[in-house]
Amino acid sequence: MTDLAQKAAAEWGLAHARLRFVAGRENQVYRVSDATGDYALRLKRPGYRKPVEIESELMWMAALDRAGILVPRPVPSRRGHLMEQVDGHLVDLLTWMPGQTLGALLTESTDADAQALFHNLGRCTALFHAASDAWAKPVGFARVTWDADGLLGEAPLWGRFWEHPALPAEDKALFEDFRARAAQALRLMASGLDHGLIHADLVRENVLISDGRIGMLDFDDGGWGYRVFDLATTLLKFLDAPNFSRLKDALLRGYLSVRSIDTGCLDLFLALRAVTYVGWIVPRLGEDGALDRSHRYIATARNTCSRYLMNSSDS
Repeated sequence: MTDLAQKAAAEWGLAHARLRFVAGRENQVYRVSDATGDYALRLKRPGYRKPVEIESELMWMAALDRAGILVPRPVPSRRGHLMEQVDGHLVDLLTWMPGQTLGALLTESTDADAQALFHNLGRCTALFHAASDAWAKPVGFARVTWDADGLLGEAPLWGRFWEHPALPAEDKALFEDFRARAAQALRLMASGLDHGLIHADLVRENVLISDGRIGMLDFDDGGWGYRVFDLATTLLKFLDAPNFSRLKDALLRGYLSVRSIDTGCLDLFLALRAVTYVGWIVPRLGEDGALDRSHRYIATARNTCSRYLMNSSDS
């Protein structure tokens, strides 16, 4: 793969730059360094996204950069393209963003510092949503849709979570019940929910803090969806944190300081986000560590779905 990366880098005039592999999941990512600076070279996983979707993602990121949102900036190739095809692989190049991930920074933060970070993250998420709304989308813009069908339909974006092969019978019944009840709830409230372009994967590894500014990485799964889904995605991995309530309140206060949003359905979207991971892990069950992750994902989904169903029955 390194030979392919070097060949791809040449499309940006970086044939003799230093390459270092840094990540490999949906993309194979290399840090590319030369006298002009540092870049992220991304070799896209074949079939994960259509070329028009990747081009749309890159145009969206460029628009966010122009609007002052801290995101990696797409770099045109020598031919002036934001994306190239090299030996059958779709490739792009982004500016490298220095800094610490939110997860790394939280390990050395006090509770007060963590709340300040979440307040700032909420504010930046709202600014990102506002900038996405203000951008005039080009003709042909295409991204995935995290609507009721994309979350709960017959072919959800991240898989049929209720058919995970390791689900105990009681969990399968629980998830099927949740799927039906959540779909009904979304139909009833959809017209009142803030909807537009969302990141859809604002987990702690995709939030970068650089010189006090909050940046956002990895727009692979970004598309059309409910704005509260972004907030639920950020919060989900902190559900068991002793200061979860304070972090949640800080995130929501930060968001609401910029723009309004209905947070009354947050428990529903926490459960919706949780079940997506149960579906996501299924085609990856053969990878190292996947079984442990699968158990955690199922446990989180069980807890969030149960809480939502219990609370919705009481209301």
